[in-house]
Amino acid sequence: MQISVGSDHRGVQVKRQIIDLLEQLGHKTHDVGTQSEESVDYPDIAAEVGRLVSEGDSDRGILICGTGIGMAIAANKFPCVRAAPCHDDLTAEMSRRHNDLNVLCLSADLLGTKLIDRMVKIWLETDFDGGRHARRVEKITHLDEKLGTP
Repeated sequence: MQISVGSDHRGVQVKRQIIDLLEQLGHKTHDVGTQSEESVDYPDIAAEVGRLVSEGDSDRGILICGTGIGMAIAANKFPCVRAAPCHDDLTAEMSRRHNDLNVLCLSADLLGTKLIDRMVKIWLETDFDGGRHARRVEKITHLDEKLGTP
């Protein structure tokens, strides 16, 4: 699987940890930055991962900032992107099973390294349940059209 990974300055170390894990698990990664702890604007990083997932150049994305919330808001601006912050094993699992989450957003400040590794593995290994959830995800995908927004 091709996975794009990005972080702001607060998540650089966690991003490196995640990329190492993904590569150990046999996934191809694309590091969209940032590369240092010098301050950057998280929407720029989230936009790049969101674009790559939206256009199909990456199968999934992972974004890291202080809380994961800002990254999720920015990434969700892109068509077909379903991004959300997860904070434990259950939210990582259910985000895949029920929401077919394709961009995992994580907190660099609030989660430990072992938990992050475990959550990423769960998120990668959990399949989408489909069924009634597929109908709901399809509705989410087409909300912009229904609302008449670009």
